[in-house]
Amino acid sequence: MTPQEFATGIDRLLTQVGHWEQGRWWVHTPAGPTKADLTYGLVQRLADLGADAEGRLRRTVPRLTDPVLPDQVRVTADDLLAAEPGEDVLEQAGAEVDALRRAL
Repeated sequence: MTPQEFATGIDRLLTQVGHWEQGRWWVHTPAGPTKADLTYGLVQRLADLGADAEGRLRRTVPRLTDPVLPDQVRVTADDLLAAEPGEDVLEQAGAEVDALRRAL
């Protein structure tokens, strides 16, 4: 996956969820977790991939209010892209984004 393809996937996700109000984040998915929980999971995985690509220790991303989740997705995705990871890392990250979009 190219950086542009990954960025496009992020943009699609943010278009899908960027306007959500609190109540929509609390809805449980068929798998059980809330939409907020699933999205926060992506935020953490993107942060972990970015840390790995930069050779840094992984850190827990603070869990802020649910309406801030799109901003956290944007920041962690931008950080990952700035680390210039390999194509395989972007493929993994892109698959995570696509899976979240389908789950929401």
